[in-house]
Amino acid sequence: MGYEKNDNVGFVLLVILFILLIIVGAAYVY
Repeated sequence: MGYEKNDNVGFVLLVILFILLIIVGAAYVY
């Protein structure tokens, strides 16, 4: 379960990073 929780946190971090990248990219294009 510990590994599962750690993997979940990594996935959430990856999603946040991806969303942040999209926001920065959209702001740059705008």
